[in-house]
Amino acid sequence: MPSTLKDRIASSSAPSFGTWISSPSLVHLDALRGLGFDWFVIDTEHAQVNPETLAAMVAMLGRDGPAPLVRVGDVDQYLVKQALDSGAQGILVPLVSSEAQARATVAYAKYPPDGVRGVAAAAASRYGLDLAQYLRHANAETMVGVQIETRDGLANVESIAATKGVDLLFVGPQDLTLNLGLMDERTHPKVREAMGQVVRSCERHGKIAGTLVINREEKQAALDLGFRFIALASDVRFAIDGARHFLEG
Repeated sequence: MPSTLKDRIASSSAPSFGTWISSPSLVHLDALRGLGFDWFVIDTEHAQVNPETLAAMVAMLGRDGPAPLVRVGDVDQYLVKQALDSGAQGILVPLVSSEAQARATVAYAKYPPDGVRGVAAAAASRYGLDLAQYLRHANAETMVGVQIETRDGLANVESIAATKGVDLLFVGPQDLTLNLGLMDERTHPKVREAMGQVVRSCERHGKIAGTLVINREEKQAALDLGFRFIALASDVRFAIDGARHFLEG
């Protein structure tokens, strides 16, 4: 595997910035990949990204582009396997609300004896050409992220953060806001306090705290709270904001 995002984050105290890939557009991906992002999260939960498009996106990023991570749709062995076999450097799993779900996520992402991931001569190992090397390094180098975005997730955040093999706890700000009964009030003090709770749990357990922001104010607030892994909006958001800039200017 190449020098991994997980290694780079572990060796630096500086925040790491990426963005969300929310469309199946290879053109968007190609246009954004040379701008200096550390990583891309390719969304297969809400976006219409099928397995073939996912494979093409990961291949396009290759060894020199932003590190490809994949948000899968659920705590599901098949979905995790497909994402990692594509060559992604890590996964992000939504709506993780318990230690049991966190442990299952880790198990699906790791080969035995640490988990139950099955072996395939897929893109991740250059279709078997690098399989021996990949099998020896994948468990240590694959980033495993879980999203904290429910009341139960907050209630269990300490045990989730303590789960061996979980590297990243990522706050889904909009779902968390909804689950706190605040509709779209993402800047509400209750939301910010909940986000800070996740950061503090990560600090206690040596894990990375992540979130997504949609403007400069949210970015600064995330930095002030102590988040180290920050998604700067999305490819679709950039297109909308760019169009608005020209229409309103």
